[in-house]
Amino acid sequence: MNPEIISDRFKREFGRAPELLVRAPGRINVIGEHTDYNEGLVLPGAIDRAIYFAVSARDDQRLELVAADINDRYSGTLSVLAPSEKQWPDYLLGVFSELQAAGYTHQGVDLVFGGDIPSGAGMSSSAAIETGLLFALNQMFALGLFRQDLVKLAQLAENNFVGMQCGIMDMFASVMGRDERVIRLDCRTLEFDYFPVDNSQYAFVLCNSGVKHALVNSEYNTRRMECEEGVALLTEQYPAVYSLRDVSLEQLEAAHPFLPDPIYQRCWYVINEIERVEKACTALEHSNYGALGELMYQSHEGLQHDYEVSCRELDFLVAQARQQPYVLGARMMGGGFGGCSINLVEKEGVDAFQQTMKKAYQADFGIDMQCYAVSIGEGVGEVD
Repeated sequence: MNPEIISDRFKREFGRAPELLVRAPGRINVIGEHTDYNEGLVLPGAIDRAIYFAVSARDDQRLELVAADINDRYSGTLSVLAPSEKQWPDYLLGVFSELQAAGYTHQGVDLVFGGDIPSGAGMSSSAAIETGLLFALNQMFALGLFRQDLVKLAQLAENNFVGMQCGIMDMFASVMGRDERVIRLDCRTLEFDYFPVDNSQYAFVLCNSGVKHALVNSEYNTRRMECEEGVALLTEQYPAVYSLRDVSLEQLEAAHPFLPDPIYQRCWYVINEIERVEKACTALEHSNYGALGELMYQSHEGLQHDYEVSCRELDFLVAQARQQPYVLGARMMGGGFGGCSINLVEKEGVDAFQQTMKKAYQADFGIDMQCYAVSIGEGVGEVD
């Protein structure tokens, strides 16, 4: 869906034109997986797929929210904000709830939203919903929020109201994204820098395995606990260590005899992955996309063998990508055990790459795989 469709739907629903049209993009993460909760570095970027919002203020406290993609409606009020049985309204209601908790007041709204971010593909449609609504409310009611305020409130909405204990990366990329720039974000300090990406020569192509194994939530929590256990053991040797961000490979090797094998492997992966983010930024500064691609392959090998969060489908996709012309790098993206692989592909080979990958995946798994070629674009903003 595009903004014109969303605006037209608003007119049909509410009998007038919207006051404001907003675009909030999804995101990809080029490299830096499972480093966020270890206070490490990540390298996300906003993309050219987005959620669009058509919004107008009301003269009362009512909320009339329409999800155009699924043709559903929620009616409520700002005075009673509770999780909905429908679930999708919670990403919006959480925003209203966090604004109230922070002391901001405003009128109710009429709202229609929808977009072209595929659900479940790991492009963070939920973060786009939260940041897009926050941007719209900030503009319409002159709340005086800065962009980094939007990021933090969106994370709180998902943590506190939706109940998903996600990090801040997704919201940060959706709000702070720039055209042809990825963001090196320090998840400890929230300091950030931009690095160039050539959209004219290269595309990131996501191959959606169509698989979501039941392991993902339990194993994600297990990995977090394993990292915490590693930090606790390493702190006995190095009292200045507060997270894996503080540990060098030399220190890890010296402490190897004191670490059980699974814990050592998890720490090894995280410390190397943080270093790979730095190397990826250097590669981008020098337009060395071959080096960037090799770092992506290394990242997948670490996720597969050391962090052990991949699966047969994702390993198949990365192995297939290695064999294709025009492909410089590939890895799994996201929490693991399903979801998408992310592939760095020369622009001229994108169509051929997608066709070949779809055919191979169909032959091996019997699944009609979806592929999405994306470019790095701007963060949340108004639509003219």
